[in-house]
Amino acid sequence: MAKAETVSGSARIVDGDTIEVADTKVRLFGIDAPEAGQRCKRASGAGEWECGDAAMDRLVAIINGQPVDCKGDDWDAYGRLLAECVSAEGVTINAQMVRDGAAWAFVKYSDRYAAEEAAARKARLGVFQSEASTTAWDFREAQWADAMEGAPEGCPIKGNINSKGERIYHAPWSPQYRKTKVSPEKGERWFCDEADALAAGWRAPYRR
Repeated sequence: MAKAETVSGSARIVDGDTIEVADTKVRLFGIDAPEAGQRCKRASGAGEWECGDAAMDRLVAIINGQPVDCKGDDWDAYGRLLAECVSAEGVTINAQMVRDGAAWAFVKYSDRYAAEEAAARKARLGVFQSEASTTAWDFREAQWADAMEGAPEGCPIKGNINSKGERIYHAPWSPQYRKTKVSPEKGERWFCDEADALAAGWRAPYRR
C-alpha cells in the first residue's frame, strides 16, 4: 500500500471535483462532479440548468475560503493526489458534494459515497432531480467522441498559450474548447490525452 500523504492549506478550485492545495493537485476521491459548462435536466423535464457551474459554486461554498486538510494514499494518471478532504468546519467535502446532489458517487472506483448518493436521489437533489441527466463520465465520453472526428491524428486536446505565456490545455468538455484555436507557429499543439499535456508542461484551466 502506498504511503498516506496529507496536504493542508488554502484551496484553489480547478473544477467541481478537483482543487489545488499547497501546489498539489487534489482529485476528490470517490466522486465525479459535472464538468464546467455541463448542463443537466430539470426535475420537470422542461429545460436544463447549469449543473457544472452549480457544482463549482457548491464546492466554493463548502470550502468557504478556509484551509482544508486532504489525505490520500494514491495518485492518478494525471499526477493528482486521490484524497478525502475535510473543511475547516469539519465537513468531509467529498461526501457533502454527493449529499447535496452536486456530484455523483464514482462507483466505478469506489462505493464509499453510495449511501450519500442514495439519499440525494431519494430527495431528488441537484443532479439527481431528473433520471434523464447525463452523468459526468458519459458526458466526457460523448464530448471526446465528437471532438475526435476533427482532431488531427486522433489527438483532440488543444494546447493553448495565453497572453501571459501560460500553457493551458483544453479537453473536449472544456467550456472554452470550441473557441480555442491551436497555432503551431506560436508553439501551441494538440495532445492525445491529458497525461501527455501535463507531462509537456501544460495545465488544466482554473475555473475559480
